[in-house]
Amino acid sequence: MVQTLTKTSKGEQTRTKILEAALALFMERGFEATTMRAVAEEAGVSLGNAYYYFESKEELVQAFYERSHREHLAAAVPRLDEKDFRKRLLATLHAKIDTSEPYHRFSGVLFRSAADPHSPLNPFSAASRAVREEAIEFMGELIDGSSLKPPQDLRVELPQLLWLYEMGIVLFWIFDTSRERRRTRVLIDRTVPIVTRLIALGANPILAPLRRSVLKLLREIQANPTPSAA
Repeated sequence: MVQTLTKTSKGEQTRTKILEAALALFMERGFEATTMRAVAEEAGVSLGNAYYYFESKEELVQAFYERSHREHLAAAVPRLDEKDFRKRLLATLHAKIDTSEPYHRFSGVLFRSAADPHSPLNPFSAASRAVREEAIEFMGELIDGSSLKPPQDLRVELPQLLWLYEMGIVLFWIFDTSRERRRTRVLIDRTVPIVTRLIALGANPILAPLRRSVLKLLREIQANPTPSAA
């Protein structure tokens, strides 16, 4: 048992070393110019060993997405100690920026490749599905643990809508050059109350027909991402 734990720990250390080496090279050379051989050399492991832990450069980026997500959860969950939805959403978004800040420069470099809608590095790609679905699930937990009680049809779609909102904040953060990302902090503080009010309006029975129309449109867009030829 002790031997197994030691091997597992050593394996995790090697995996982390390879990932850190890849992130450093991505920042220095960009994603496209970085090779798995260069990553292996930077990490001080054989090329075969690098491929043992990561089958490709794309898998290295997916590992980064997963690590970033785990760090966000670790920072956000302890802050969700009250029922007020607005405060819970504020805490979640600020935690996202807090934990993302060490990767600000890397995120800018990565964006050049990840912005391609056909790239597996895109947050909306099939390769990114696992982390994306976990992040959306967390948004659902944020809602369910709060005092917010949206109608069922809105509750079904709301976690994904909140995740998309978070992705918009992250995109703004990538391009934010202000000191300590002050503009991003202001954006969060100013837009969360607006989002909270829009959700409350969406739950209003008088606006139910409008809400259903909007949700129907969102479902249609998700089911048919490209328009059919007329």
